[in-house]
Amino acid sequence: MGEATGTERPPLGIRVLHALGKEPDWAAMTAEELVALREKVNRKRASPLARLITGFPDRGAAVRWREVALPDRSVPVRVYRPSSERDGTGAGLPLVVHVHGGGFVGTATQSDWVNSHLAARLPAVVVSVEHRLLDPETPLAAAVDDGWDVLRHVVADAAQWGVDPARAAVFGESTGSMVTALAAIRARDSGLRLRAQVLANPVADVTPAGFDHASMKRYADSPTLNMGQMRLFEQLAVPPGTDARAMSPLLADDLSGLAPALVVVPTIDPVADHGRRYAERLRAAGTPARVTEHPGATHAFLSMPNLVPQAKAARTEIVAFLREQFAG
Repeated sequence: MGEATGTERPPLGIRVLHALGKEPDWAAMTAEELVALREKVNRKRASPLARLITGFPDRGAAVRWREVALPDRSVPVRVYRPSSERDGTGAGLPLVVHVHGGGFVGTATQSDWVNSHLAARLPAVVVSVEHRLLDPETPLAAAVDDGWDVLRHVVADAAQWGVDPARAAVFGESTGSMVTALAAIRARDSGLRLRAQVLANPVADVTPAGFDHASMKRYADSPTLNMGQMRLFEQLAVPPGTDARAMSPLLADDLSGLAPALVVVPTIDPVADHGRRYAERLRAAGTPARVTEHPGATHAFLSMPNLVPQAKAARTEIVAFLREQFAG
C-alpha cells in the first residue's frame, strides 16, 4: 500500500472522542501534573467502561497479574493464557512478550483485547510488561531494561512459565515497539534466538532527526498523537547527557541477523515514516521485514478497536504472522 496523502480523515469515533477531550498544555506540564495525568488516564484505561473503546478480552483466554522478581527490582506483568493449554506439539506454548505504548502514560490492561486474542488463537502465553513509565526521574532506558529483563527471565525459566524457549517472539506498540525492537537487537547479541518481532505504529528514533520525517509534518496534529506529546516524550525519554542514538533502533549500526519483523503502520500517524524507514533498514541489512499499512487508521489503533475498525484486520495479520513464524 502507498503512503498516506494527508487528506485522510480519522474514523468518526476518534474524531468525536477527540472533540470531547481537552488537550493538556504539554510544553508547560510540571512533574506533579504529569503524575496526576498518568494516574487519571490509567484509571480510565483500566476501568470496565473503557472496554467500550479498548475492546473486550477474548473469552478463550485467562488473564491475571503476576510479578517478575528480578535481582534488583520487581516488574508487574499481565499474563494471558489460553483456556486450553494444549497446542498439539507436546512442548510448552509459544511465548509472546508484549510491551504496551504510551511512554509517560499507559498500562498493559489497555491491550487486553489484542493480547487475549493472541493467547487464545495462536495459542500462546502472552506476557505484557507493565514497564516503568517516563517522567523527569525515569528515562526511556528504564522501560527498555524492563522489557529486556522480563524477556530474559521468562525464557530462562521457561518450564515454570509453561513456555517453549525455542518459540519466543516480541510484540510492541508505539513506545513499546521501540522497547521490543531494542530487545530484539539485544537478543541477537546475547545469543537468545527469537522467532519474530511485531512492531505496531513504532517510534523508532528519539534523536532530533526523528522529527524530520514527512509523516511528522503531515500529521503533526493527529487526534491520537501530536507534536506536543512527542516533544514531551523526547524530553523525558532522553534527558541531557543521554545517548539518544542508543535508544533509537532506526539508527542502530547493525540490523542484520534479527528476528523476522512485521511492521504495522496506521497511515494517520506522525510516526508512520518511522515504521516504514525501519522496515527498509531491516531489509537492507538482510533481516526479513513485512510492512502492512492501514489507510484511515490512527496511532495506537490496536488499543481502540471499537473506534477504529481497521484494528481487527491488523490483529488478524499479527496472528497469521506469528503462527507462521512459530511453525517454521
